[in-house]
Amino acid sequence: MKVTGKRRRIEGKTNYTKRRRLLEGRKPRIVIRKTNKYILIQYVESKVAQDVVKCSSISRGLIDYGWLERKTGSLKSLGAAYLTGFLFGNKIKELGLEKNQAILDTGLIRSTKGSRVYAAVKGITDAGVKISCNPEMFPEEKRIKGENINEFFDKVKENVMKNTGGKKK
Repeated sequence: MKVTGKRRRIEGKTNYTKRRRLLEGRKPRIVIRKTNKYILIQYVESKVAQDVVKCSSISRGLIDYGWLERKTGSLKSLGAAYLTGFLFGNKIKELGLEKNQAILDTGLIRSTKGSRVYAAVKGITDAGVKISCNPEMFPEEKRIKGENINEFFDKVKENVMKNTGGKKK
């Protein structure tokens, strides 16, 4: 008798071995996903394998903080990932969730040095939230600011700090 795998594994959407290990940790997770247009970050707690999203942030929200409308195509860039992580970190601190040591959950995204995922993690850590991660994986500051968004990067970061109650770092 042939046994078929779980549907999400067959579709390539879930790695059940990795998910089981994350759930066995019994710690909240910071879930980072990237789409073709945006970066999404969520603070997720699991209760009996039922995920509850406590806080989330998406790079599309950077437009409210001064991201240029003509640069909406770059909302998935390293700079946007960093600023989304920075915004998310400030939201976490406002809710008082930074006290819980969270685990990084990248899903099916490969762990690559200097990637958008680690730019987002750098933004979260720069906001003051502790995540166990090797700092060597973070992209360089020069790559985060980039040539295309350097003109308004600092303005967006200042607006995020001012509007979310974050401390300047």
